[in-house]
Amino acid sequence: METQIPVIDLQEPYKLREVCSKWGCFRLINHGVDTKLMAEMKSAIKELFDRPLEIKQRNKEVVAGSGYMAPSEKNPLYEAFGLFDVSSPLSVSSFCSDLQASPHTREIIEKYGQAISKLANEIASKLATSMGLTDYSFEDWPLQFRINKYTFTQETLGSSGVQIHTDSGFLTILQDDENLGGLEVMDPSGIFTAVDPLPDTFLVNLGDIAVPWSNGELRNVQHRVQCKDVGIRLSIATFLSPSLEQTIEAHPSFLKPGHPPIYAPFTYEQLRAIRAAEKLHAGEALDRVRLSK
Repeated sequence: METQIPVIDLQEPYKLREVCSKWGCFRLINHGVDTKLMAEMKSAIKELFDRPLEIKQRNKEVVAGSGYMAPSEKNPLYEAFGLFDVSSPLSVSSFCSDLQASPHTREIIEKYGQAISKLANEIASKLATSMGLTDYSFEDWPLQFRINKYTFTQETLGSSGVQIHTDSGFLTILQDDENLGGLEVMDPSGIFTAVDPLPDTFLVNLGDIAVPWSNGELRNVQHRVQCKDVGIRLSIATFLSPSLEQTIEAHPSFLKPGHPPIYAPFTYEQLRAIRAAEKLHAGEALDRVRLSK
């Protein structure tokens, strides 16, 4: 089925700025990542989720929320692994060793990490270029994996897989489940819109950091996962985010007469702390650093 959200061809991203300002998300086609590798990555993560619990729990946090998450009272249908820096060979190696990944699985994760790292930087750079920043670099920004599994049964139909939230980083690339839907994003009118499965594509959405970075032009999109069908749903999210100590403020190009900074400077670590301490996971944390209404 076709999705209602915009579609962007990475090789002809003419409406990238407009779509990111209005929607904050889009379906990405012609992205350059080998579709065979995408399928192999899905098979690889199935192998990891089949590990015994004591093995899965070896996936420890590097920063809060970056390790293994078992099903919980709040999200009983959700289980996930985390890999803090996909672009770091050492981080990938440690992740695979901790989970006793087979040599083949390790090879696939390494190849996928390299491909998705290249893609994340290409998308972010093209977005920056579309906004007039031709020399802005995201190459030093960490990339985090969140590998997700949802177990949907007949008894859980209609319930929530993951609560409404925004992502805290700058940009997220999601390889969604090819068969089982459930993801919904908030459209520009404030209504949740279903994102139907579309194999061999990625869903890209912007997170909280994109808003102050662009002085309010770009939109962070709220999203959630609902249980609509029975089955196992697998997805792989890659988050492009600044380092924890990096100061976030509007780029000078977005400051014009009559349009001063909307947000006070803050570090990414400070924003994450606000989200966690005050349980503000749907974009509200930005109000805490806002200078004007």
